[in-house]
Amino acid sequence: MSPIGLGIVGVGAVVLRGILPHLTQPDVQDRVQVRALLDPVEERAKAAAEEYGVPAYYTTLDDLLADDQVDAVTIASPIGIHYEQGLRALEAGKHVHFNKTMSTTVAEADALIEAAQQRGLRIVASPGEILLPQVTRVRELIAEGAIGRVCWALCGAAFGQYHEREEERLTPPGGRPIDPTWYFRNPGGGPMYDMTAYALHRLTSVLGPAKRVTAFSGQAVAHREFMGLGVDATADDNTITILDFGDSVYAVAYGTPAGLPATEVGGVRYFGSAGTIDGMLLNGAPFDFPGRDFVDRSPGDFAAPKRLLPHIVGPHLKLGEPHVFEDIMQLVDWVREDKPSPVTAEHARHVIDIIESAYRSAQTGEAQTLRTTFEHPPRAL
Repeated sequence: MSPIGLGIVGVGAVVLRGILPHLTQPDVQDRVQVRALLDPVEERAKAAAEEYGVPAYYTTLDDLLADDQVDAVTIASPIGIHYEQGLRALEAGKHVHFNKTMSTTVAEADALIEAAQQRGLRIVASPGEILLPQVTRVRELIAEGAIGRVCWALCGAAFGQYHEREEERLTPPGGRPIDPTWYFRNPGGGPMYDMTAYALHRLTSVLGPAKRVTAFSGQAVAHREFMGLGVDATADDNTITILDFGDSVYAVAYGTPAGLPATEVGGVRYFGSAGTIDGMLLNGAPFDFPGRDFVDRSPGDFAAPKRLLPHIVGPHLKLGEPHVFEDIMQLVDWVREDKPSPVTAEHARHVIDIIESAYRSAQTGEAQTLRTTFEHPPRAL
């Protein structure tokens, strides 16, 4: 089987910090090779291509999609344009990986899934929280009654000033700083699509599809700065969502400028009638799962739990954004070996449904019934 030729859409912080370093390692070249980069800033695309030995670079999506050396694309552009770019890629016959949410609405997600099915193409939409061994073990513990009857859960992410301070934005290849403005503007801006999506994937991987959503949402920080320049935000950055899973099981998911400390990225706290699971702790004590020793030996590495994913081996253990690399490799394996990924587009669509419905609830003051679902428990890994 020939390696998959991959095109990367967007040469931003996540690509420079994780995607390119992972995908240009020698140990994956027999399976996937980066054939082209796309970025509207030509000097950035050109410099990154030269630095990582990528044979082609483009400034328009049409040119990238016309490259017959590109079999699949990973879309790492602003979330608000994921749908448009993903649909065009599918229409051009390319398999697609989406970094984080693949769209901002269920209607858009429906169109992407239909386009892929009609053409026999594959979609993997990260984050693939379902692949983590600790998440599998949490689902097992709850099924075994380790904390009694689940009553509610808490999860979320705090936006803070993270994106304004990413090192990769200040001195990228080509020298031109990478503008973070889109993170704070609609469509696609705010912490829900960008960061809380991780926790929602994990939460629903354990509890299954939610049934209803109600929420409050607004803007707490209307003005931000990047390199001394002011940014007027338009997206909500302060959202509190309540999810109803049925049978009196609820969860609170937040996307805010300030939040509770997490034991790991995307961590969830489950509260039961006879105990609590907080990230990787059962009633305050560590519980065992494959890779627990590695996590315990990696103090200070906030991404250590993500390094337990199946493809994170060898040099990849030391590189950033391991979860993004894993999701891309899920697509690669699916295309090359016809090995379906448990990171399904239908699951990703359900997370989008939760976020979109939360904003609609906040606007209308009414609880929203979710119309999507996905296979749960997941297919075997």
